[in-house]
Formats: sequence, structure tokens, C-alpha cells
Amino acid sequence: MFLHTLNTRGLRSQLKDSVPVAGLCPQGTYGVQDTLRGGFTSVKNELLPSHPLELSEKNFKLNQEKMNLSTLRNIQGLHAPLKLQMEYRAARQIQRLPFLQSSNLAVDTLQGSDEYIGFEDILNDPAQSEMMGEPHIMVEYKLGLL
Repeated sequence: MFLHTLNTRGLRSQLKDSVPVAGLCPQGTYGVQDTLRGGFTSVKNELLPSHPLELSEKNFKLNQEKMNLSTLRNIQGLHAPLKLQMEYRAARQIQRLPFLQSSNLAVDTLQGSDEYIGFEDILNDPAQSEMMGEPHIMVEYKLGLL
């Protein structure tokens, strides 16, 4: 919810408003997955969690955000979490072109996570990404020209 990375799943969710393009779809031209662009499929994502705490750890940030908004609502009233969610939504809409990685600095500042350095700040470098889309197709897809 807070950290947006540019991977195949994130790309499809960013470009969901337009008509599918053969180069960006999980299915290729002949109905077979395009492994070179989309990567290998993983059965691991479809399996049940292997440890009871795994599900809790996956949803940690979401649960923490819900708890913070609930506490804020109890202390300051209904307007405070609504205003904060509206600011998050507005900050998430500010992005670069679809083929460029956006830093989401405004969202990080609103969350207070701009002061901390985590492993995702170092290991999530978009320059080292294995997937690079074709810029012209991605922009036309986002604008609904294709």
C-alpha cells in the first residue's frame, strides 16, 4: 500500500484503465505467457502460508495503518483520518511517466517513512530491474490510445 515498486503486477495495476496490449498482457499473442517480458510464473504465490505468522507479517503495514487511523479517529474525531486518507490519495496520484520509477516522496513524507532507511531503499533500485517496458507503448496504453 505504501511502497510502490515497478514490477509486472504493479505495471498491470497502473495501466488497468485502458485496452490490453499484446506486449503488456500476461498472455502473449498466441495465448502463451511471454516469459521474456513477464518472467517465470510462480506457484509459491498461490500456496497457503507455511507459518502462522506469515500472513500477519504480510499485512503488518496495513494493520498498523488501520490501527493508527482508528486511534486518530478516537482522539481527534472522524475528520482527521478522512483528511489524512484524502491527502494520501492525492499524493499517490502524482507520478512520473509510466516507464519511469516514481519515488513517491510526498507519500513517504506523509507517512513519516522518509526518515528511515530500509533494505527496500537499497535493494529496490529501478536501474537494476530486469523488466523494462517500451516507453512509447506504455504511455499510449496509459492514455488509452491503443
